[in-house]
Amino acid sequence: MAKRKKIALIGAGQIGGTLALLSGLRNLGDVVLFDIVEGMPQGKALDLQHLAPVFGLDFSITGTNNIADIKGADVCIVTSGLPRKPGMSRDDLVKTNADIIRTIGAGIKEHAQGAFVIVVTNPLDVMTQLMQKVTGFPTNMVVGMAGVLDTARYQAFLAQEAKVSITSVAATVLGGHGDDMVPVRSYTTCGGVPIEQVVAKDRLDAIEKRVRGAGGEIVALLKTGSAFYSPAASAISMAECYLNDKKKILPAAVSCNGEYGVKGIYLGLPVIIGAGGVEKIVEIELNDAERAALAKSADAVRSVVAIAGA
Repeated sequence: MAKRKKIALIGAGQIGGTLALLSGLRNLGDVVLFDIVEGMPQGKALDLQHLAPVFGLDFSITGTNNIADIKGADVCIVTSGLPRKPGMSRDDLVKTNADIIRTIGAGIKEHAQGAFVIVVTNPLDVMTQLMQKVTGFPTNMVVGMAGVLDTARYQAFLAQEAKVSITSVAATVLGGHGDDMVPVRSYTTCGGVPIEQVVAKDRLDAIEKRVRGAGGEIVALLKTGSAFYSPAASAISMAECYLNDKKKILPAAVSCNGEYGVKGIYLGLPVIIGAGGVEKIVEIELNDAERAALAKSADAVRSVVAIAGA
């Protein structure tokens, strides 16, 4: 039998636990769930072991407080860090979460050489850049989960507005994972029809504003946490692309080397993810307004890079 893949989930909070569940349901491989909180990853792993027979899942899952147990992981998904609280921006988390990423990155560098690393910790783009710096891994093997989630939110709101299946809406959101993200209206369609022919301009403006604030909207509603189902699903979709060599085009936070006029930072762009990690950054033709918005988003990311020391 072929050796099963190993998925290391760094952080066993709400997102980490959901990642573990989805990894089993999607049959990605065996899972190790790591957290510094004693008992939490072990308890969640045991609960999931008891779930496996219900659905006939033959995956192994273990919980641990020892980072060395991620040894040999094919994929590491990092969610460690403080969650947002009401009134808090993603950037407010930067200094505390940067220290956490430095510690986790050192552990991944020591124990999981060769892994494909997906970062979910906020502020997303900067934490991904810091992770790559700490691990020293090739830039194509360290990515940030943001564009998939932001795009999914855009699709959900548009489908709701147009009263159509979400499968009819094709969209993409680029830029930093924050208030300056860029929903690319010129490449958004509904059943192949340009979205501006389906949804009125004022409604599109309102929907795109809501997309930018969607994470904060959830934080305000939950009051004691932030989104976890949709971020977990988005990270799993990226892991599947790598593990199954799907070569799917999706938006992700990647290291820029001149693409879209951006260099030296991680930023959300369309990429192809396959067995080689980020195999290509896809350049699409943006209109002047979209290109200006992307440049503004890049500037916002740069302003946080200095704070984090990334």
